[in-house]
Amino acid sequence: MNDLIHNARERALALLKPTPSELEHGLQLHRDAVVVDAYGFNALSVPSDMKSQVEQAYEAGATQLDLQKLVHCLMVTGVINDKAARSEFDQAIEAAGVTCVIQNAGEGRNVFESLERMSWFTFVCDELSDRVTKAVSVADIHRAKQEKRQCLVFSLNNPIMDQHWDFWDDEMKWIRTFYHTGVRIMHLTYNRRNRCGDGCVEPANGGLADYGRDVIREMNRLGVIVDVAHSGEQTSLEAARASENPIVASHTGARAMNDHVRNKSDEVIESICDHNGYIGVCAIPPFLGRSGDILAMLDHIDYLTKRFGARHVAIGCDATYQPPHPSGVDQILGQVKQKKSFWSHWSPNDPLLKPGAEDECRTGSLAWTNWPLFTVGMVQRGYSDDDIGKIVGGNCLRVMLANQSDRQMDP
Repeated sequence: MNDLIHNARERALALLKPTPSELEHGLQLHRDAVVVDAYGFNALSVPSDMKSQVEQAYEAGATQLDLQKLVHCLMVTGVINDKAARSEFDQAIEAAGVTCVIQNAGEGRNVFESLERMSWFTFVCDELSDRVTKAVSVADIHRAKQEKRQCLVFSLNNPIMDQHWDFWDDEMKWIRTFYHTGVRIMHLTYNRRNRCGDGCVEPANGGLADYGRDVIREMNRLGVIVDVAHSGEQTSLEAARASENPIVASHTGARAMNDHVRNKSDEVIESICDHNGYIGVCAIPPFLGRSGDILAMLDHIDYLTKRFGARHVAIGCDATYQPPHPSGVDQILGQVKQKKSFWSHWSPNDPLLKPGAEDECRTGSLAWTNWPLFTVGMVQRGYSDDDIGKIVGGNCLRVMLANQSDRQMDP
């Protein structure tokens, strides 16, 4: 256990203060369970040549976006040929004890960027198949657990659209294409409005468009889970009612606990639960509010479980193990002119934008490597072993199975 993992663990234990029996029972439950992170990222690492590669790209005139993608690509794929990075990667996975990560594998901006990003994770699964593999079914996830490997289920941040808008089916085909590459869950919208409906930060709060209803119908047919984590209130409500299969809000929180635009109201949560879906509680401090630590996460889990039932609660961290960049990389990134991202649609006063807002989920009690202590926290709060099993993975498997289709797919 390296210092980053160890220190984060100590911070969480200092807050939880479990008894030896609570700690032992929780850790054993976690080891035995099929643990599914309902939305997030596999562990990252820093290859030894990151700084030199960033310097070369900067000197060659790389843009802000070029450098950001390069750094992320290196932190995902650098583990393959770098012994030190592989060692850190293995330590993080062992500490977290997560069987399956529903992996953000595509930004959803367009076909090409999504394919590029997905290639990184496909490459890792191909080259490190002894450690991590791609999963497209519940059976794959159970197999990974039996073989003591980790697996990734690919997710996209939007239904991919080529946006020519000449023919209806030309847009719809990309849902099928990415399903064929292994995607099993897609966001309906991402913060902003798209052709499907409104994102969570759009003030108009419009509902589903006709195209959005057809997208849901096609996702149901294929077996792709509809995710409304970033969707607006009305879009989320109408999506839950329109879908024949259970839908999810994979990484969010209860708005009744913290009134943040990314959290879900009781009305939306109830609609998702009424259709057998689940709400994934995230590990992002500004969304959790209050102390923004492991206790705040457990408070959201408590609220959802008591009000809607353990059958409808999961944990989707939306964060992972991420070591700091090598000295000098951040300085290089800081020299490149920054442009406002189209997708960053937060209010200037949003707590998410405050310096250090996400420190707790990177180096503190909400660190991804503290996943076993999330289980310990539920033991402390009196959850039954059965309910804990549902929350740490069982509900994700149930909804995935309900969305799986055995029907013959069109080419």
